[in-house]
Amino acid sequence: MTTLALIRHGPTDWNERGLLQGRRDLPLSARGLATVRQWRLPPELDGFAAVSSPLGRCQETAAALGLVDLDIEPRLIEIDWGAWEGPDGAALRARTPRRREAEGGGLDLRPPGGESPREVQQRLRPWLHQVADAAQPTLAISHKGIIRAIYALATGWPMLGKPAHQLHWDCAQLFLLDEQAKPRIARLNIPLTAAPRS
Repeated sequence: MTTLALIRHGPTDWNERGLLQGRRDLPLSARGLATVRQWRLPPELDGFAAVSSPLGRCQETAAALGLVDLDIEPRLIEIDWGAWEGPDGAALRARTPRRREAEGGGLDLRPPGGESPREVQQRLRPWLHQVADAAQPTLAISHKGIIRAIYALATGWPMLGKPAHQLHWDCAQLFLLDEQAKPRIARLNIPLTAAPRS
């Protein structure tokens, strides 16, 4: 089994405003950067190889965590929201009246010009095989859409209704990859916030 840890980047201005961000390469907000600078990697992630999405918000998060020997992995880029990127939920529903129907698509929900979670899983599978074959514990700084796609692979969640576990985005998510690169949950919601000093 190979251990894979996943951490979502810190907040951007669009995250704070509730906008669909996707592949727009926005930096961390001032508040987001201040938040990430308070994070500390848990000791159980010591010695992990570190990789990052190519988007700047992930690389900024990695730098704030002190990850210096960082590989950039294009397949860890966020889901492509296509025409849905940017507007908030109310504006999106006004512009795309059938979105509510499309949301029933679960893994096959695909925005116009974008990609579905199932397609995200398909582009991640070769990378998961690469990590499993290398047998090197790996830490990936990535995105909500990527982490949810891997969580769905691990649990069989079809992305319909609520998942069995609530994922906290200021935490690390730990998975194990078997020889076929199938993920399973090892431990979820490992805190990144440093314990207060006494």
